[in-house]
Amino acid sequence: MTTPELGLPMAVPAEGLPTRVRIHEVGARDGLQNEKATVPTETKAEFIRRLAAAGLGTIEATSFVHPTWVPQLADAERLFPLVRELGAGEPGSPSGTAAPHLPVLVPNERGLDRALALGATRVAVFASATESFAKANLNRTVDEALAMFEPVVARARAQGVHVRGYLSMCFGDPWEGPVPVPRVVRVCRALLDMGCDELSLGDTIGVATPGHVSALLTALDEQRVPTSSLGVHFHDTYGQALSNTLTALRHGVTTVDASAGGLGGCPFAKSATGNLATEDLVWMLTGLGIDTGVDLGLLVATSEWMAGQLGRPSPSRTVRALSHKE
Repeated sequence: MTTPELGLPMAVPAEGLPTRVRIHEVGARDGLQNEKATVPTETKAEFIRRLAAAGLGTIEATSFVHPTWVPQLADAERLFPLVRELGAGEPGSPSGTAAPHLPVLVPNERGLDRALALGATRVAVFASATESFAKANLNRTVDEALAMFEPVVARARAQGVHVRGYLSMCFGDPWEGPVPVPRVVRVCRALLDMGCDELSLGDTIGVATPGHVSALLTALDEQRVPTSSLGVHFHDTYGQALSNTLTALRHGVTTVDASAGGLGGCPFAKSATGNLATEDLVWMLTGLGIDTGVDLGLLVATSEWMAGQLGRPSPSRTVRALSHKE
């Protein structure tokens, strides 16, 4: 047990938890994609630079989707070159943290072409566990979407590019309701079999509870899906994101998606509210004695700055508490 620094919780380690967690920061892509007002490209670039300076080792930069799908991300070709040097071997911050990874989302082979042309070394594809969301998001069935991703993953891997497979609606779907665990396991297995390096299990509308999370992770383990290849991506719609994350950590998961300031939603699922706030996650992990490499003070300052750019306060409870704001 250690004495807390000013503004940080007391570190009290608990048994059965990892000693380090990798935070996959999604604020610049998932966090901003649903903003109605266009965020200037330079503001996005500065956001990413500040996140890197705060010690985030993985920062999802943008998405190479067609502009008509997600207009907020139509500037991918302009944005990525502005931040590419952060992940090119230079220190990520003045304090000397390692250069961050800068993955980008690619929906198809055309998106992959655009990303590779700009030097991206990490990409992600975005699948669905349910037919309704596959139709809404990609205008395809689940299996048609998987078939579309196969050449994307194969080409990326052939060029030495790391591939993440996002799987949305792992716990509940706004059209279909609760999602059966075996259905999620099937699509996870398909993504790994086609060559994805890691998977992100998405609670897109935030309906998961710890028991459901445990059941899914247990089923994946029984089907020999390695826990080391899994990340979790929880939305905080019902205030369950941290409890669900803690459950995943107890199952051995060490990669957690989060969004600075709690920004985010999903343009294709209107009931999806904000992501788990990175600050709230770091506060909990710090209190458990788990290393993240993140400077919470710099991260809070970054989210305060971004909130100012968006013209509204951050929904993160930790940002509000440490900023002395209601």
